[in-house]
Amino acid sequence: MSKGSPGYLVSTFSNRCPRCRRGRLFVESNPYRLKTNTKMHENCAVCGQPTDLEVGFYYGTAYVSYALTVAFSLATFVGWWILIGFSVQTGDRRLLWWGVANGVLLVVLQPVFMRLSRSLWLSWFVKYEPDWKNKPIEKENTERVVKEQMGNW
Repeated sequence: MSKGSPGYLVSTFSNRCPRCRRGRLFVESNPYRLKTNTKMHENCAVCGQPTDLEVGFYYGTAYVSYALTVAFSLATFVGWWILIGFSVQTGDRRLLWWGVANGVLLVVLQPVFMRLSRSLWLSWFVKYEPDWKNKPIEKENTERVVKEQMGNW
């Protein structure tokens, strides 16, 4: 890794290109602008890496988003259990309050989870290239998208 290059987790959580770890993946930096929440650059502005590798590429992010929300729910459950606790006594509503709080947090954080799942998914298919400046992308190996067919499915 070259000096000053962000690590995998930092670049993934900040929605950066997995190849160079510098370019932004999303057009809009604010995940709560819901009309442009998932709008991505066609190519990385820094290294030129295409972000849409093939038709339907991001369908797999549903599984990643599901795993992230389950992990988040488990983490909030454990945190609630340690800090507040649960009881099986009749009339104790702490479990209900955790469910309500967790549900509200999941709804509020959903745009962040959607972006993070896309960033993670792309990082699993695009290898980090520390020498990306001297190794350009070979277009014939990356073009699996037929522009004329986009939107026909």
